[in-house]
Amino acid sequence: MKVLVTGGAGYIGSTICSALEDSGHIPIVLDSLVTGKSEFVKNRYFYQSDISDKETLKKIFQEHPEIKHAIHCAALIIVPESVEKPYEYYRENVSKSNELFRNLILLGCHHIVFSSSASIYDVAPNFMVTEEASLKPGSPYAKTKLMMEMILEDYCQAYSNMKAISLRYFNPIGADPKMRSGSHAKNASHVVAKMVDTAQGKIPEFCITGVNWPTRDGSGIRDYIHVWDLALAHVNAVENFDSIFSNKKEKYLVINLGTGNGVTVKELLKAFENVYGKKLPQKETEPRLGDVAGAYANADKALKYLNWKANFSIEDAIRDALKWSEFQGALFK
Repeated sequence: MKVLVTGGAGYIGSTICSALEDSGHIPIVLDSLVTGKSEFVKNRYFYQSDISDKETLKKIFQEHPEIKHAIHCAALIIVPESVEKPYEYYRENVSKSNELFRNLILLGCHHIVFSSSASIYDVAPNFMVTEEASLKPGSPYAKTKLMMEMILEDYCQAYSNMKAISLRYFNPIGADPKMRSGSHAKNASHVVAKMVDTAQGKIPEFCITGVNWPTRDGSGIRDYIHVWDLALAHVNAVENFDSIFSNKKEKYLVINLGTGNGVTVKELLKAFENVYGKKLPQKETEPRLGDVAGAYANADKALKYLNWKANFSIEDAIRDALKWSEFQGALFK
């Protein structure tokens, strides 16, 4: 099948495209390349445009009328930046997504898989959250994700053929095991990318941002998921979309994507050092703007509805991230 992937030139979106291709599907990529990389869309159907551009969407569906599913990944994603630039985040993530969803409906694409975020959850007493856990987004970025979920849910109630799945990502790390894509931001905010930059001497030390959280060692706790596992969950979502909703009255579904294991930043750092074989220079700092103690997933719904569970370890992800750091220099000449 052909699947529209917005943000398909980004770190996660391009990895999803590779997973779709490996499963015999054809990704149709829509990306502005404001943050995405043109190298990630080579030999793919690619449209460079804003997601809110109706004319581009019309052209896509005229040229690829077989598209029945859209995976919406396009978004600004840096938490501290969202605190400093809320206008840009609400414009890019919320306003333009609202236009995208409306235009997809008008063009006959009624099945949407949305890249949401676990950052919308409130802190749980034991840090493990189900999809029914309390929500309390702690940054403008997280609030945009919750707003987009709310818009999608309302659309599903209002428009007869509309159905959607919001996949609440926990913390993607690693790279495509075949080295087709990986983290590429110059000033990467992903924790493992920061560790890799420290190992390569690009930054002087790894900062453990916050050591007074109510966790077992004081550092933040997260659910670190290999980006390839994450990508495969999207393949399962579009392949099983009809069957997921076949016996359900509701038309909107929320699913956590995580390993089900909570790992603190200090524990992740220790795992990185074990894989890397050296100790990293490090220091403890205050939390960044918008940081929270964290959470990890109850992933039972992913297994039930998507027939999916994470299979890669954090060590696998670290090895792929280190390999990607060596490989990307040749790719981005």
